[in-house]
Amino acid sequence: MKFTLSWLKDHLATDADAATIAEKLTSIGLEVEAVEDAGARLKEFTVAYVISADKHPNADKLKLCMVDTGSGSPVQVVCGAPNAHTGMKAVFARPGVVIPASGDVLKIGTIRGVKSRGMLCSARELLLGDDHDGIIELAADAKVGEPAAHALGLTDPVIDVSITPNRGDATSVYGIARDLAAAGLGKLKTTNVEPVAGKFPSPKKVHLNFTPESANACPIFAGRLVRGVKNGPSPKWVQDRLKAVGMRPISALVDITNLISLDRGRPLHVFDADKLSGDVQARLAKDGENIVALDGKTYALDSTMCVIADDSAARGIAGVMGGEDTGCTDSTANVFIESAYFDPVRTAQTGRKLAIVSDARYRFERGVDPEFVVPGLELATKLVLEFCGGEPSEIVIAGKVPQWKRAIAFCAADVKRLAGIDVAKDEIVRILKNLGFAVEGGDVMAVTPPSWRGDVAGPADLVEEVVRIYGLDKVLSAPLPRSSVVARTALTPAQRRLRTVKRALAARGFNETINFTFIPRAHAALFGGGDDARQIENPIAADLDALRPSVLPSLLAAAARNQARGTSELMLFEVGAQFQSGMPGDQSNIAAGIRVGAGARSWMKSGHAADAFDAKSDMLAVLEAAMGGAMTAPVKTGAAPWYHPGRSGTLALGPKVLAIFGELHPRILATFDLKGPISAFEVFLDAIPEPKSKGKARPPFAPSPFQPVERDFAFVVDSRTSADELVKAARSAERGLIEKIDIFDVYEGKGVGEGKKSLAIGVRLQPKDRTLTDSEIEAIAQKIVEAVSKATGGTLRS
Repeated sequence: MKFTLSWLKDHLATDADAATIAEKLTSIGLEVEAVEDAGARLKEFTVAYVISADKHPNADKLKLCMVDTGSGSPVQVVCGAPNAHTGMKAVFARPGVVIPASGDVLKIGTIRGVKSRGMLCSARELLLGDDHDGIIELAADAKVGEPAAHALGLTDPVIDVSITPNRGDATSVYGIARDLAAAGLGKLKTTNVEPVAGKFPSPKKVHLNFTPESANACPIFAGRLVRGVKNGPSPKWVQDRLKAVGMRPISALVDITNLISLDRGRPLHVFDADKLSGDVQARLAKDGENIVALDGKTYALDSTMCVIADDSAARGIAGVMGGEDTGCTDSTANVFIESAYFDPVRTAQTGRKLAIVSDARYRFERGVDPEFVVPGLELATKLVLEFCGGEPSEIVIAGKVPQWKRAIAFCAADVKRLAGIDVAKDEIVRILKNLGFAVEGGDVMAVTPPSWRGDVAGPADLVEEVVRIYGLDKVLSAPLPRSSVVARTALTPAQRRLRTVKRALAARGFNETINFTFIPRAHAALFGGGDDARQIENPIAADLDALRPSVLPSLLAAAARNQARGTSELMLFEVGAQFQSGMPGDQSNIAAGIRVGAGARSWMKSGHAADAFDAKSDMLAVLEAAMGGAMTAPVKTGAAPWYHPGRSGTLALGPKVLAIFGELHPRILATFDLKGPISAFEVFLDAIPEPKSKGKARPPFAPSPFQPVERDFAFVVDSRTSADELVKAARSAERGLIEKIDIFDVYEGKGVGEGKKSLAIGVRLQPKDRTLTDSEIEAIAQKIVEAVSKATGGTLRS
């Protein structure tokens, strides 16, 4: 909603400047988005008189001008404008002035060997238009030396207010003035609209053609014919106001409707009466009915939309836009002025369906004053007679003003209860009355909103009105109550675990995938599913007909699509559900991932094909992220049937399996048409135990000050003995001193015997209270040998 300061002061008696008004508007809930003051922007530019404009001695297209700026000796200016001539008055910029269009500071320059000590400006350079072909030529009576803004008529700031959807009353300059007066900034100039006497009965009648169910589309419709008008340009002051707020003047008749819409918030429409066939009616459109609107576009209407029609066709989209074929032109001699009240909801729906944004829709969908239908028509008639002449008919009206009066029970204590500020009852009554509300009663008042405030429906709305005028800055800030000093976490432990796992995998270079939990039945059968219990009766696609028994088929399908498109190195993961049956709740959350290929090639390291050890490392990373600590559960060989039988493993705590990992079976890869090997892991998140709460905090890390000791051992054991068994046995020999055991060599072949293998381990001893002696070290080494021999039957390799 834009308006100029002078326009506002037509309705508000005040000496306040634009900045003061903008500040007050924002404080009462009408937020000012911008104040455009071209006069302030151009305060350094002045009026100058061109004494002479001669040809530049060194350039054919330049002129050498001597300019009287009103401040002493003439100034020499080099100008390239073709319209620069002797005797004209122009806008002058002296050195040091900032040019608005470029933001550059003007300096004294030398152009083709001649000094230029200023600049004569074009409209584009001053951001006053797009004209850059010539400089601005001012009126002959402009005073030399005065600010150019005065000579250009740019002394009226434009204020732009953002109107919320509930404030239809503020979509007019008069409505803005009314709010400011209620807030104590000036006094409202109340001007009653005097009726214009009709000279003859209107030959055009108006009708409402609705069913009882749709009668609210247009409760009242008024019109008047003015004959013998002479349409043409509107007066300059009307054009200036419309231009200032970004509207294009069209003709006197059209400009009148736009002016009243902006000034009083009352949209109107003018029809060329000679183009109307018979009477005028408001009705619902017919499905498939078309209309060519004033924007030149053809719109298809439906039976939910209200239209203004004559006896032959729809002539306007009610509350949105008029029709092109009955619009007023310079040849219009008889005009029919329409003023009506249209349902805000239906108008908004029509505008959205047709994608039309117009000033009329902007006001009708927010709610216009139903009592101003006839006064708005009278005001338009007065201006038509003033600008275009003619003779008015009597007003014709169909329907009546819709019921808007309602009494709201209101107590002054509601302001304190809802807003937290004390406002005296007398002040509350004064504010409400200044806003146009009728107030009656004692402790419990009966408050009747004015006709233009359809948004006020209850006591809370009245409190809002009082508080915004009284001063929102007087509402004290108060902290929200909290049950504890530290806010409770919004995530459950399971949700935090899920998030932690995803971040851990992403940090290792995996890319997350999000897949359907439905897969082809043939794929499900490869992973222990494909039964009738997990078959979907109404699948969303023919190849998504089964609940997945594992997350891996979804990841492998994604990998196959990527390989088919030339991407051979992949690291994919998904955290999602897999199903043990088709029963509700019989599902579990799984974190699964796959590695395909040898990884990205790099000169810094050699790559290798994805193997079971990569999968084991990924699996342990997930478990450690989920548990918040190192995983010490044993790993056993073998996993599910879709893994390679000799290159896979299972990690379990007792009977509870936490994860499986390894290389995938070649049969699985062949089914998905994938090139292997591919390593994979599946971590059963629901099976991971919750960390136990500890009564005492973990002691701080304190490294031992004593020298550690490292010893290597090579044991010959049965080839079926796992490295894990040997490591456990060695660790049990002296748990208090053994800090770490690493396997650094595995050998099978000549020198160790048939069915045997050599496992070499490095043992690190870390004393806590003293340095170990040689004899103590030897005794511990002997205990390690004996523990391994007892547990595995192994002997030291000679």
